[in-house]
Amino acid sequence: MNVQERIQGLADQVVVLRDAYYRGSPTVADAEYDAIEDELRGLVEANPELAPDPNPLEQVGAPAVLHAPIRHSRPMLSLEKATRPEQVVAFFDRFPGQPVVIMPKLDGLSLALVYENGRLARAITRGDGTTGDDVTMLVRALTDGVPERVDAPGRVEVRGEAVMLRSTFAAYNSTHPDKPLINPRNAAAGTLRAKDPATVAERRLQFFAFDLDTDPDSAETDLDRALRTLGFTVADMRRCADAEAAQTAISAIESQRNDLDYDLDGAVLRLADRDAYAAAGTRSSSPRGALAFKFAAEEKTTVLADVVWDVGKTGKIAPVAWLEPVFVGGTTVTRATLANQEVIRARGIRIGDTVLVRRAGDVIPFVAGVLDASKRTGAEREIVPPTVCPSCEQPLTEQGNSRELFCTNVACPAQTVRRLIHWASRAAADIDAIGGVWIERLAEAGILEHPSDFYRLTKETLLEFDRIGEVSAARMVESIDASRQVGLRRALIGLAIPMASEGTAARLCRAGFGSLEQVAEAGVDALVDVEDIGPKVAASLVEHLTRLRPELERLRQRGVSLDVREEDLPAVVAAGAPLAGKTVVITGAISDPRSGEKVARPTFQRLCEKAGATVASSVSASTDLLITGADVGASKLTKAEKHGVEVVDQSGIWQQLIAAGVI
Repeated sequence: MNVQERIQGLADQVVVLRDAYYRGSPTVADAEYDAIEDELRGLVEANPELAPDPNPLEQVGAPAVLHAPIRHSRPMLSLEKATRPEQVVAFFDRFPGQPVVIMPKLDGLSLALVYENGRLARAITRGDGTTGDDVTMLVRALTDGVPERVDAPGRVEVRGEAVMLRSTFAAYNSTHPDKPLINPRNAAAGTLRAKDPATVAERRLQFFAFDLDTDPDSAETDLDRALRTLGFTVADMRRCADAEAAQTAISAIESQRNDLDYDLDGAVLRLADRDAYAAAGTRSSSPRGALAFKFAAEEKTTVLADVVWDVGKTGKIAPVAWLEPVFVGGTTVTRATLANQEVIRARGIRIGDTVLVRRAGDVIPFVAGVLDASKRTGAEREIVPPTVCPSCEQPLTEQGNSRELFCTNVACPAQTVRRLIHWASRAAADIDAIGGVWIERLAEAGILEHPSDFYRLTKETLLEFDRIGEVSAARMVESIDASRQVGLRRALIGLAIPMASEGTAARLCRAGFGSLEQVAEAGVDALVDVEDIGPKVAASLVEHLTRLRPELERLRQRGVSLDVREEDLPAVVAAGAPLAGKTVVITGAISDPRSGEKVARPTFQRLCEKAGATVASSVSASTDLLITGADVGASKLTKAEKHGVEVVDQSGIWQQLIAAGVI
């Protein structure tokens, strides 16, 4: 795999993992996500000309709006991350003489509360950083620490974190043992995404304020005092004059993290003076006047009771640790990942060992190692990898340097269920009304085996199952019908072909392939000619699509579109294209001047392509225009100046697009 393939693959991973996280169902640990993002950032910095477009590193917050959208008065940005004391020193060096407050970095859901003439007018989630969800009704009904009125004229905006306290979380789960919440962070997000406050009435949240925006003539510039004067609860803010005092405060917060009634995953450093913070300005995705110091993943010890081997959608057999229950990272953990047998061997892990379980406020913990091998009793057992698949009992093969185990039986029942769940996922067919539990039940009943079987389901068939009523069955069928327009790109993603990423699917569409059948018939040589598709990926596509030809035919017969969708094609250039022959780079937040609404980067990029432009991801000597939106970072502007590239504001481009009839 070359560097560009690796960059695109990592970028695709970041998009998928970030979407899962902000929907309240993270699929990897925070530490694993950070490692993927850090690798991507390092590769992009070393190879700026290969930066993905759109670049997920330039995006903040959740990728989708779930309730009525409201545009933020100013973006709700991410915070620059730090993990080393020298980064704290560098932060203080940037602002000599300025006092800094240190506060816990709470693990909940960020909110902006807007007050107009002293009365709460709106509560808005962070959303994608520019546009959030209107959750005013839910916040009023379910969140403590949010005054209905404040003693302040004009417009006041208070930002903070809505969290579910650990005590509330424990009390709720004790009274709902049949359907417990996963952890406080997911519970907070789910509570404020509910459609009906009555369904989550017992899930009280607590709001902690951490930011304030008032009229310029506001007298109180000290953040802590200003928030408390307005009547808001503030998580412990410690004022520090230098880096040494700040590091002491950070260590104190970390040492107390298990004794607090809320989850946290770090500490925030922020300029104490509101005017100084505003004057510091922002980068493209983070404020300059604040820094997030991330704590190391939390560790606890417990006994490894057993190891089971789980079968994934591609046949990979992964070891899963079964643990004696232990409370770590805000939730009770009974299962953890062990990666693969080479990791087990390297860490010397045995069944019966007292092991370190590491978790940092995420859903998937992992076994970091053995606490003290010298204290073994002799009753411990070696972890023996299986020689046959735990599901279908067919022989396994080893692949790669890590000697990962794979079941190559395409009829394996466990793989079948995982592939069906993947086909129904949001990135693929998006059959959102049928969850994994029901897919598993339908598969066990022999009703679902292939993706095409979804499209034979009827309301009558579904109603034969206990706990599926008229409304649920109707929603399931409607969701299935809507997914028939899945198209080439998302169908290829849904088929879970090894080594073929979401980026691979997008590139095949742009390369002119009109259907999945055309991809299957293309051959390795033709596929390698596609930008950033190497021989191994091409061979995997040919092998698996050839095997799947009967399934493609069944999908077609049942009305499922496997043809390329217009949205996945290169743009058709408009007559008299005003940007014909121009290579452009887009940076900053883009908004439609006619409505003031935010426009997604891919949408604006497609409009520029329709106007004749070639859109690049990074500025170089061959760039003709750098198109700038709001909150532009310095790096692209610096490169534009270096290469003599013309910088134009987005408003001028919009005028050209409108005048040429592109929109």
